[in-house]
Parts: sequence; structure tokens; C-alpha cells
Amino acid sequence: MRGHALTKFLSLFAAAALIAAACGIGVQAQTPDATPATKEQAVAMVQKAVAFIKAQGPEKGYAAIDDKSGQFVQGDLYIAVVGFDGTLLAYGTDAADHVGDNVMNLKDTDGKEVVKERLELAKQEPSFWQSYKFMNPVTKTVEPKQMYCERLDETVVCGGVYQ
Repeated sequence: MRGHALTKFLSLFAAAALIAAACGIGVQAQTPDATPATKEQAVAMVQKAVAFIKAQGPEKGYAAIDDKSGQFVQGDLYIAVVGFDGTLLAYGTDAADHVGDNVMNLKDTDGKEVVKERLELAKQEPSFWQSYKFMNPVTKTVEPKQMYCERLDETVVCGGVYQ
């Protein structure tokens, strides 16, 4: 009987895994990845985050984005959501330290007003790329970054690559 139960369990597990794969649902280990993210990965993750927020609502969506070991954090690629008032609504790295803060006046190391520029771009375009310098959470150094963003209602959802 035990063998039959185990076989049945493994068959059900395999079927669930096939369904999950067909639906694009995956389970990935969230270990620090030394391989830098690509632009294609950034676009795909932002689109996935936008779809998730639309489907699950902001509360669940932002909680998923804030989860450092979740689906919206992969190596140096993570999602950030900023409201049009400058409030950081979700952040895939150091969320507890910054979510809820107004980051409107955030500047990069060159003095560029990153969030102000991002919000202006979001008001003009439904999606765009933004360049600035920022701390890479994997290398712990300030590096050039390109951020892909999509407007979602009165927010902007972004994920970027370091160069």
C-alpha cells in the first residue's frame, strides 16, 4: 500500500510540475547570482510584476515584490514600484528600510534626480528605459544602471540591469 501511495503522490507531483511549467510558473532558488541580468530579463520581470499586481492587487503584488527570496528578485535584478507622489511602494532589496519613504529627491552619485526623472518619463510614455548610477546589491559597488519601467495606473514599475 505504501508503494502505491508513493507512486500516486509522485505522479500527482509530476503532473503539477508539468502544469506549472506550461503556465510559466517556476520555482527558482534565490541565491546570489554572479551573472548580471540582461535587458531581456529585466523587461520580462517588469511585465511579470505588472501582470501580477493587476491580477492579485497592489497589497499582494507589493508583498511579493518585497520578498527578497521571491519570484521578483533574481541576483542583481529586482523590482521597484514608486507612486507618482514619490513614495516607494515596493522594493525587492532592503524593502524594510525604504518602503513607505518618499524618495522623490533621490539622487545618484552624479547628482541626477533619478526618481523625479523617472516619474516625468512615466507621465509621458507607457514604458521606457532610464540610465543612472546605483548600488549593485550583489557587488556592493556603484555601477551604471539601465532601468526598464512601465506605468501602471499612478505608479511606475521598474527593474534594471547593471553594466
